[in-house]
Amino acid sequence: MNGATKATLALAAFVVVLGAVLWVTTDRPYFAVFIVLGLLTGAGAWFTSRTPPAPRHSPGTTSEGNTP
Repeated sequence: MNGATKATLALAAFVVVLGAVLWVTTDRPYFAVFIVLGLLTGAGAWFTSRTPPAPRHSPGTTSEGNTP
């Protein structure tokens, strides 16, 4: 995980916590939008920063296929 992803996840967590605190303290449900957007931002950052697993090669093969 690189620095940009960590920063994005930290900011998303801050927005979620801020939305929850403001919703509880002001009793205004539109702060739920902060929570939803923070969760969507965090999920987007998590899923777009993941790399696919490296392909598995069987023993005796090269990266170009089965040619020796």
